[in-house]
Amino acid sequence: MMWTAQDAALATGGATSGDWRATGVSIDTRTLVAGDLFVALQAQRDGHEFVRVAFEKGAAAALVSRRPDGMADDPRLLIVPDVLQGLQALARFARARSTARVVGITGSVGKTSTKEMLRSILGGQGRVHAAEASYNNHWGVPLTLARMAPDADFAVIEIGMSGPGEIAPLARMADLDVAMITTVAAAHFEAFGSLTGIAHEKASILDGLRVGGVAVLPLGGDLAPELSDILLDKARAVDAQIVTFGPSEAAHYLLTRTAFANGATVVQAMHKARPMLFKLSVMGAHFAANALGAVAVADALGLDRMIALNDLGTWSPPAGRGGRETIVMDPIEGLTFDLIDDAFNANPASMAAALDVLAASSPKHNVGRVGNGRRIAVLGDMLELGADELALHAAIAQHPALERMDTIHCVGQRMQALWQALPRAKRGEWVGEATELTARARGLIDAGDVILVKSSKGTKCALIVDALRKLGQSASSDKGEA
Repeated sequence: MMWTAQDAALATGGATSGDWRATGVSIDTRTLVAGDLFVALQAQRDGHEFVRVAFEKGAAAALVSRRPDGMADDPRLLIVPDVLQGLQALARFARARSTARVVGITGSVGKTSTKEMLRSILGGQGRVHAAEASYNNHWGVPLTLARMAPDADFAVIEIGMSGPGEIAPLARMADLDVAMITTVAAAHFEAFGSLTGIAHEKASILDGLRVGGVAVLPLGGDLAPELSDILLDKARAVDAQIVTFGPSEAAHYLLTRTAFANGATVVQAMHKARPMLFKLSVMGAHFAANALGAVAVADALGLDRMIALNDLGTWSPPAGRGGRETIVMDPIEGLTFDLIDDAFNANPASMAAALDVLAASSPKHNVGRVGNGRRIAVLGDMLELGADELALHAAIAQHPALERMDTIHCVGQRMQALWQALPRAKRGEWVGEATELTARARGLIDAGDVILVKSSKGTKCALIVDALRKLGQSASSDKGEA
């Protein structure tokens, strides 16, 4: 039992005349299950319009700010002045009553994949709570906390941002034992204007640490020293225990080598002069770095490292974030191509990481009509990059991985800047909308090819992914993130 009427009323200061009990919390009647407390948030639609539907589907109660028409005397209503504030109050109450050790994750790239790594690691050594989706905003974080069972041993809370001042209040609500920052990169430039501003906002997750909490911070690689200093200075200011990870010789968890073999990543690292070796079931140097950070989190929580490393090997990335799958075009002839689905999110750093994965992939030769298998990229717009967005798109043409690409298709007005900067020999099609390629999906691919689809979600390149999947049956899959 997650919420009784008495506890929910106590948490929110709301009023209810019922004696209901809820086994979950929902904000969407499409996914609501019987026994949920329905939270009538005001978003694109007013949730109060769906209270009756929620009750028809078996909701135990509804958190509302007014009585819906025809339901004035319903004892299942929990009435509060503001529904979002009521949800936040539930979140704080759920965190206060819990003995779970809570990990918060933020960063410009890799939040969701790292959250899922930690779900795999922590789930092998206790009861772990984490959101099923990328619920990391002003309603997603409190919803995740409000859904936390009182007997959870661990919780992993993903915290994102779209503008200044958003992360710290969410981190304080989560009351963190450990906070991890994956990296700082060019994302949400539109709102911040500089990497320095992004670094300060990411560092503010440390405001949510409990006394004596642990800050797990990236060091080295593509992260400029001045950005690392912002994170480290913030950690010192809040008197956190500092643990660093990455390819810098100064890192506590030193990433020494990554190697790709048979679609997997083998990671070598050092910690306290002791070597560490583990394997991930998906390719990507960026996954390796975040996995090492996840190991640092597990150590900070006192977990058994060998069990953690074994469980890390079972992790597969979330849908739309860099996972690889084999599409069977002709099961009789054994004709297949490989699809890398990374159409959920994109910024310059994650775009570079995805292209590195494609460059390291091995097409199959002499199996298709073209003859030689190809590396093909379908790249869609990167959103929210601000005034320099066209230059940032065009700069992709300078990435060394493009030398190993055969064809690059571009989708969206911003990606036209890249298309124009590409060598003519590598130019595929440029289209303004993803739907213009979906009908021609068969012409994009041949047996033996490896094709990457990478974009921000708003570009809707997921439609191209779906069209490519419909060319056959998926024989195997890893769901992922770059």
